[in-house]
Amino acid sequence: MTLTIAVRLSKIILVTIVAAFAIIVSFNNIVDYGSNFSFVKHVLSMDTTFEGNALMGRAIESSALHHLAYWIIIAAEAITGLLCAWGAFNLVAVLRESNSKFMKAKTAATLGLTLGLLLWFGGFMVVGAEWFVMWQSDIWNGQQPAFRFATLLFLTLIYLHLPESDELMYFFN
Repeated sequence: MTLTIAVRLSKIILVTIVAAFAIIVSFNNIVDYGSNFSFVKHVLSMDTTFEGNALMGRAIESSALHHLAYWIIIAAEAITGLLCAWGAFNLVAVLRESNSKFMKAKTAATLGLTLGLLLWFGGFMVVGAEWFVMWQSDIWNGQQPAFRFATLLFLTLIYLHLPESDELMYFFN
């Protein structure tokens, strides 16, 4: 096995792991809807933030909007997983092809990883943690898990786009 093939296989494995993660998370959120719905409801309601919080005007009290936000989250998780699975499949199909074909096959995985970043970094860390000041809650603070997920997705995205050719890989030795 060449170094190029080994590196490509490791990229495929990482994209597949992200696909499995996102699909399992979305499945769990559907099957056990109430558990994480409570999280979304409390974050959007801002009911466990610091007392006297001057940002309470941002709170969303509508149950319908809580459910809508949760279904958007679940859909984003599922689409992230499906795009990454499709991306991994596309990469396997061109495993032994040219660098340009392998690069073109990265599109679906790139979109999936980017959607996952939009969800866990943009949605949970920017919107949840900062706009709805989720960080103030001792009970409903998902900032650390969101950071871990976003970091792993970002590292996978960066690694996916590093060159695989044997000549370029010797640079790292």
